[in-house]
Amino acid sequence: MSDYAIKVENITKVYKLYNKPSDRLRESLSLTHKKYSKEHYALRDVSFEVKKGETIGLIGTNGAGKSTILKIITGVTKPSSGNLEIDGRISALLELGAGFNMEYTGVENVFLNGTMNGFSEEEIKERLPEILEFADIGDFAYQPVKTYSSGMFVRLAFAVAINIDPEILIVDEALSVGDVFFQSKCYHKFEEFKEMGKTILLVSHDLSSVSKYCDRVVLLDKGTKVAEGSARRMVDMYKRLLVNQLDVNNAEGKKDIGLESHINVPADSWMSKLTLNPDVQEYGENVARITDFAIVDDKGKITNIVEKGKKCSFKIKMEVYQEVENPILAITIKNIHGTDITGTNTHYEGENMGILCAGNVRIATFTQDIYLQGGEYLISLGCTGYIKGEFHVFHRLYDVCNMTVISSRDTVGFYDMNSTLQKEEA
Repeated sequence: MSDYAIKVENITKVYKLYNKPSDRLRESLSLTHKKYSKEHYALRDVSFEVKKGETIGLIGTNGAGKSTILKIITGVTKPSSGNLEIDGRISALLELGAGFNMEYTGVENVFLNGTMNGFSEEEIKERLPEILEFADIGDFAYQPVKTYSSGMFVRLAFAVAINIDPEILIVDEALSVGDVFFQSKCYHKFEEFKEMGKTILLVSHDLSSVSKYCDRVVLLDKGTKVAEGSARRMVDMYKRLLVNQLDVNNAEGKKDIGLESHINVPADSWMSKLTLNPDVQEYGENVARITDFAIVDDKGKITNIVEKGKKCSFKIKMEVYQEVENPILAITIKNIHGTDITGTNTHYEGENMGILCAGNVRIATFTQDIYLQGGEYLISLGCTGYIKGEFHVFHRLYDVCNMTVISSRDTVGFYDMNSTLQKEEA
């Protein structure tokens, strides 16, 4: 048996685009083989592998080819060229409810979908109670699907797809269906699948979920694979891609790309007193630049170590290189998995920087009480703004340094509500 559940090798998918429907007929009947279409590459020479038991993320902007590759993997469409190998039974949460007959009852659709997925009637009967319990639509399960609300429809569709005991689960933006309670149930089921060692391929614009669940991530752009590697690094690269600050041609094909920048640290600077990330990711348009920063504890000392329950300040120094109006300085605190925990910026705090000219230097100091749980965190800084109404990244420093929170009392989750407890006799 292979160690791989999915192997995608040099997959290309080309669609023909016609200006008008009649051009399709004219092209098919042309004796000279004249083309009335142009080719659109939804995917171009994409390759990656998914080991059994891995959770792999696919991220990219709209039109990157994510849904196309999922449709090829699930057999909905065929590639124009390339090779695909699948080892295991697939359940796909793509277009929820696709294949449902609107005239059938919910139960009848469960049997219909189960049969389409290769289950016998006895196997479906065995799973039916679990499916109906998960969907939680009550007696509507015995009513025609056409009478369902949109919420009931997706609940049943999700319940059918998630409860057929697949070896490979394909998820495309399907974990946020229904109300908040059903969403919680969906995420719990997803985590249960991970604990069971199922192979999962996840497509999501929710970067926090990608960072939390994925062992590796593949970044796509305009039908090509840009890179693959750890969730944290690929999410950071994706954020650069969103603001046109990623050299896709240089990144293409590299695995687990190293972060390329090293900050110049003057000996007399604030940041010289901090432990910095030697592989910090730094980019921007250089309209303005973060030239120094500090973490300052409640005693006024610059340090990477702060105490829970005490005040802490983040100082950011910015130098401007050309005239700009209202630049925004920002700080983000992430956990070591790359999930954003909290953050703020000058805009959120209601501070207007005004019109700044080349050579101007400004310092922003964010002071707050630290009620994060004890542990390690990563600090990212940014300087952004708007030029003629368009958003621009002037300078960003991803995971520039760590922050250690020392705590003698931790509670549940990331944030301590600083509760007090009062006991009394009833």
